[in-house]
Amino acid sequence: MSRNLIAATSAVALVALLGATWYVTTGPKDGDKYADCRVGAVAGGSSQIGGPFTLVDETGKTVTDKQVIDKPSLLYFGYTFCPDVCPLDNSRNAEAIQLLEDQGTIIKPVFISVDPDRDTPEVLADFTDYLHPRMIGLTGTPEQVKAASMAYRTFYQKQEPEDGDEEYYLIDHSTFTYLVFPEEGFIEFFRRDMTPEVMAKSLQCFMDAR
Repeated sequence: MSRNLIAATSAVALVALLGATWYVTTGPKDGDKYADCRVGAVAGGSSQIGGPFTLVDETGKTVTDKQVIDKPSLLYFGYTFCPDVCPLDNSRNAEAIQLLEDQGTIIKPVFISVDPDRDTPEVLADFTDYLHPRMIGLTGTPEQVKAASMAYRTFYQKQEPEDGDEEYYLIDHSTFTYLVFPEEGFIEFFRRDMTPEVMAKSLQCFMDAR
């Protein structure tokens, strides 16, 4: 099977996965200081998403969630070998963050790899530096990555290589971007069909409502 066909198969599987994602719904927003900014709600409340993690940053340093989320942050779970989805999503995130930065609003972009076997700190540094100078990449042991993923209720699953090349494989994964504030934790999620301009406007709303 060709790599293009593998990528297409992955994309179809991912769309099906996101269509079945159980925890994102729409609903009432009463009693929420961010109500005017939200476009959806989380079943069971926003406390169901987020939590502590320990990972390794792109310099090789072990860091905790408290050290990473030391300012308003955008978190995305993906992998650098992703053929199209991850580069596009993170480019969108970087563009939205830059639009805000040009207006004096600072949000920290964070990329968490779900492919610890290939995404070394050095690989992540190249990936994040290309996208935005302030974006940081995080990896870790398979156990550390799994724990972080479970905390944010994300999904990822490695596909078996179709052409016998053990180094070339795709990973199905969820594609939400998460806004997280220090002390408050998870605030909002963003779908991948949102434009940088709309995302920047939404992020500014949340920042103003803090």
